[in-house]
Amino acid sequence: FEGSWGAMRAAERGHILLRLAELMRSHADELAELECRDAGKPIAGVLRQDVPAAIDTLTYYAGWADKIHGDVVPTRGDALTYTIREPVGVVAAIVPWNFPLMIGMWKLAPALACGCTVVMKPAELTSLSALRIGELALEAGLPPGVLNIVPGPGRTVGEALVNHPDVDKVTFTGSPGVGRGILRGAAGNFKRVSLELGGKSANVIFDDADLDAATKAAAAGIFFNAGQVCSAGSRVLVQERVYD
Repeated sequence: FEGSWGAMRAAERGHILLRLAELMRSHADELAELECRDAGKPIAGVLRQDVPAAIDTLTYYAGWADKIHGDVVPTRGDALTYTIREPVGVVAAIVPWNFPLMIGMWKLAPALACGCTVVMKPAELTSLSALRIGELALEAGLPPGVLNIVPGPGRTVGEALVNHPDVDKVTFTGSPGVGRGILRGAAGNFKRVSLELGGKSANVIFDDADLDAATKAAAAGIFFNAGQVCSAGSRVLVQERVYD
């Protein structure tokens, strides 16, 4: 974090991230096959959603790299009061197994665009796409040490990152139980924490709905990605007249 990445012009960081996005685009079939074989996903869905979404995310945040500004605050005539925004430091990104490439990029792209460095722990079951992104990042011009991919079990790698005094922020997607443990571990040195934890999402179908569309959407909502989605439609509430 204290090396060349933090001192680099924001526009140059953005250019490097755009180069990485182009490399991902040119290796899209390879990334899709890695994700498919590693996570057991149908390749059509990976090509339609996971890979394009990861590239779009990176492109979007690359454009933000030189547009993160402070503010001048009008307090009184004889004082200049202003705010600046600085990178938070070293970010530990702990990624789940259901959308390794896409969720991984949701964490990597904004952190890198802001000038942070990242240690990413992919799920131990699905680490291949993250490792390939690490290789492509070096090819794109990211200085060594800016993006670090560390596979391994959460109880060893994840716990070490959460407790490490040089990690400034933890971002985690996964179960509420693990999220609670991360909050406890981060409290020791007041790490910043972002958590996306499991939820319960309801589909609500009224009697004036397009029932063909509603039933297809309800089925897709629970069976897409084998139901392993943070926003899976795990409950269906149907008005009594159209319940059958």
